[in-house]
Amino acid sequence: MHPSHVDAQSPAAPLTQPILQFGTSRFLQAHVDLFVSEALESGQPGAAPGGITVVQTTESADSAARIAALANGDGYPVHILGLHSGRLIDVTVTGRAIRQAVHVRKDWARLREAISGPVRIIVSNTGDQGYQLDERDNARVFADPARVPHSFPARLLSLLHTRWQNQPDAPLSLFPCELIEKNGEVLRGIAVELALQWHMPDDFIRYLGDHCVWANSLVDRIVSEPIRPVGAIAEPYALWAIEQQPRLQVPCVHPSIVLTENLLHFERRKLFLLNLGHTFLAERWLRDARAADETVCAAMNDAALRAELEAVWQQEVLPVFDLLGERDDALAYVAQVRERLLNPFLAHRLADIAQNHAQKKQRRIAPLLALTASLARQTGTQFAQSRLTEIMASGI
Repeated sequence: MHPSHVDAQSPAAPLTQPILQFGTSRFLQAHVDLFVSEALESGQPGAAPGGITVVQTTESADSAARIAALANGDGYPVHILGLHSGRLIDVTVTGRAIRQAVHVRKDWARLREAISGPVRIIVSNTGDQGYQLDERDNARVFADPARVPHSFPARLLSLLHTRWQNQPDAPLSLFPCELIEKNGEVLRGIAVELALQWHMPDDFIRYLGDHCVWANSLVDRIVSEPIRPVGAIAEPYALWAIEQQPRLQVPCVHPSIVLTENLLHFERRKLFLLNLGHTFLAERWLRDARAADETVCAAMNDAALRAELEAVWQQEVLPVFDLLGERDDALAYVAQVRERLLNPFLAHRLADIAQNHAQKKQRRIAPLLALTASLARQTGTQFAQSRLTEIMASGI
């Protein structure tokens, strides 16, 4: 047993890690958690502040199994498999940054103690519905500190209130990793609005808005399959683009982490080229009732379907980047995306990508069409986006 994992063995032990993570997804295991693990093992002073306490936020059996496996402190495998610049990468590494694992309801008291003590960074990835509120959460939640709110925003707000009461001057950076534009600002807005609705103290509301650092960031890695009970299979490509701002404390220093003054540039590339490409393939999969187990790679090797996607990129998306003055960078990114989608080693199923398809179209295609219309008004340049317009009108 790794000596730094001793705390994870006792269910009553205090939570001592500086990073608190909400969500147990395979994505986080192969992205943020692996970055922190590699930073800690690099031996570079200050590469990471310490380990991670991960919090199970759902009642699913899979999440419970992951938490049980993580709690033993032995680490978990991440199988990195695929092509990178034409070269095959096939390596399994062990993630060791997660040193304690708890359940949000069962361990609420321990979480309140941790937020009052060692926590310096909060990370979340709560899925497509993670920011939704629950009507059962209201101001009465805070009348009894032992009462556990139901929604993630309310739980976070309750913990931040505890933090403010106990150490209001201690630094705290929050890194929501949900695929929402300006995710940090959005989550801050939800927290502040809840605090206003519940007539919480003005000083606390100012603490939320002015003291806590809410990071806007973009995560990018295809993590196609879980390894049970815990672990993941992921592609070699990985990026975490974080918008720079004063007082920001990053979870670690890592080659895949980029601090940037222009996060929008990274967001547009991923949203309109990779994510839009996925959604285009999912639309065809749904519309044409293609094989239930079809993968992205199989779809990309269908000559007709591949030609359609390439036409969307070349004729309906890249001209937008041309108008933005970003064509060369977008072309380089498309080449990377093409290699990633053609990865023959990842079983990235279109059935998984097609989940919440209507909402994904609104997030990935509608903003591109709106941006095109805006640029057309500014420049007088127009071009057809018939395939994307058809997808938005399809009702699928």
